[in-house]
Amino acid sequence: MKKTILTIAAHPDDEILGCGATMARLAAEGCEVHILILAEGLTSRQDTRDRKSNLKELSELAQTAVLAGKEVGAKTVEVLDFPDNRMDSIDRLDIIKVIEKKIDEIKPRVIFTHNKNDLNIDHRVVCDSVITACRPLPDQTVKEIYFFEVPSSTEWQIGSSSDLFLPNYFVAIEDKYLQKKMDALKIYDSEMRAFPHSRSLEAVKALATWRGASVGHNAAEAFSVGRIFVS
Repeated sequence: MKKTILTIAAHPDDEILGCGATMARLAAEGCEVHILILAEGLTSRQDTRDRKSNLKELSELAQTAVLAGKEVGAKTVEVLDFPDNRMDSIDRLDIIKVIEKKIDEIKPRVIFTHNKNDLNIDHRVVCDSVITACRPLPDQTVKEIYFFEVPSSTEWQIGSSSDLFLPNYFVAIEDKYLQKKMDALKIYDSEMRAFPHSRSLEAVKALATWRGASVGHNAAEAFSVGRIFVS
């Protein structure tokens, strides 16, 4: 079934790290893929947020997100301006309404978003906001919600087993889809790190190999199921 897919991420590069190869596969299979990135992804590197002094860099990062999205077959990529790593300072309702507006606009059946227990606060805020925006009202178009892992956040969380990412849904990715993901991450060169950092190209590929091997396949992306409704 060809579906409308919406990936909702906190920061530029989260969407590719989390489900870049899956988006590439779904787009190749005829699904309509859209990406919504909520935070600008840059100003947390400052002691005090100063957006005006970073307008050029913010614009370049947003353009990079568009190019990376095109690499994996996204029809649209929208980058908003919520404060980087400060989304817990925003009224939750304001974030929810933005997500609801996007859902009303494109009417997705499937949403991919962050895991609720990631170390990064913006990831947690986005996950909670998505769940609220997708509450199962009678006219809700979203029938499937999946939570992805983001290297350098998901696996860095410390806590009990209930806080950890436990995948139970895997998408097999052929070499060409994994390569699409890697090429998109190369576009995000400024956001990537050198190995052995977990947000390095080598580590991302190793994770895909491990997730695949854990289900008897060469490579896969792993998700936790939020909700699947079959009508």
